[in-house]
Amino acid sequence: MRTKLMNMLQERKDEITQIRRHLHEHPELSFHETETANFIQDFYKGKDVEVATEVGNGHAVVVTIKGEKPGKTIALRADFDALPIEEQTELPFKSKNPGVMHACGHDGHTAYLLVLADCLIQLKENIPGTIKIVHQHAEETPPGGAKSVVESGILDDVDQIFGIHVFPFGESGQVYYHSGYAMAGRTYFKLKIQGVGGHGSSPHMANDAIVAGAYFVTAIQTVVSRRLNPFDTGVITIGSFDGKGSFNVIKDAVELEGDVRYMNTENRDKIDAEIHRIVAGIEAMFGVTVELTYTNDYPPLYNDPAVTEQVVASLQKGVGEYLTGISEYDMLSGSEDFAYYLQKIPGVFFYIGAKPKNTSIAYFNHHPKFDIDEDALLVAAKSVADVVLDYYKLNG
Repeated sequence: MRTKLMNMLQERKDEITQIRRHLHEHPELSFHETETANFIQDFYKGKDVEVATEVGNGHAVVVTIKGEKPGKTIALRADFDALPIEEQTELPFKSKNPGVMHACGHDGHTAYLLVLADCLIQLKENIPGTIKIVHQHAEETPPGGAKSVVESGILDDVDQIFGIHVFPFGESGQVYYHSGYAMAGRTYFKLKIQGVGGHGSSPHMANDAIVAGAYFVTAIQTVVSRRLNPFDTGVITIGSFDGKGSFNVIKDAVELEGDVRYMNTENRDKIDAEIHRIVAGIEAMFGVTVELTYTNDYPPLYNDPAVTEQVVASLQKGVGEYLTGISEYDMLSGSEDFAYYLQKIPGVFFYIGAKPKNTSIAYFNHHPKFDIDEDALLVAAKSVADVVLDYYKLNG
């Protein structure tokens, strides 16, 4: 069956590219992916599968492929939302939606999985079990669509789950993985500091919200450097400090926004406690009031070590064929809502090298010039196919 499936995928390489380009031209933001969801639903029309639509809190589509023989259930996931970015590439199929761009590769994720799913549907008489294809909405907008898909219960019977992400700094043909904690969890926070405004000449008659905010920015620098184990990692970033006013007016209120990245729940809890402690101290020290919004958006992504070992062994079959190598990669400080699936279901999220050809510059995800080597999408399809075949022991 392996030879047959790999040949089927090879023959449909151009179709994968065409689908990716269509989706790239028509990107849609998180929770607004109606046309993308319709495109996915239309793809499965007339096929012998069960299709669930509007799964979770958005436009997710979950397709169930029931094999002709009983067995375990696995899930394969691809996200399909885009970003609020004005595309700056010169691609002939660049975004036709102003201010919206597929700058994270979700168009490619969807394209490879659609074609792989169709090939598996055609071969389902050989599959001893059930495969659920999860086309997921809203990965880019916290808390992400994955959380609501999990909460819907549609994956309650799944034994293992797998997902990939294109990686623009790795060559096509390379696959990367990390066992255990692989991607950071993320917390969003916002502070609204309310003081008392006044004239710049009379600070004693005011409570300067800018000074209180500046103290917060300085104080949180000690959280990672002095409160976490030196061998652990954490990042606290202030991305916005809105204190604009007149040069001779003491500002009565400021607003700060930022995020926290952490690699395990222990560090999350430590950082959470420290930030709340600093906020309480600022209120007492400066006589201001602070409204703190603090949301744990994404948990750390944890690849089950035993399943990771299983996946790496499966991928070895592709080395020298469609893969040039498999490498363990460092933990990434980015976040991914696939982590919600892995909190409930053992599985692995790994990376497909997709650096564009003939360029000395590879732009990272979320850059307005982001692009991929489309050959990597066939690599993704074959890699995930080998994982599926090995899981069901169909590699003959």
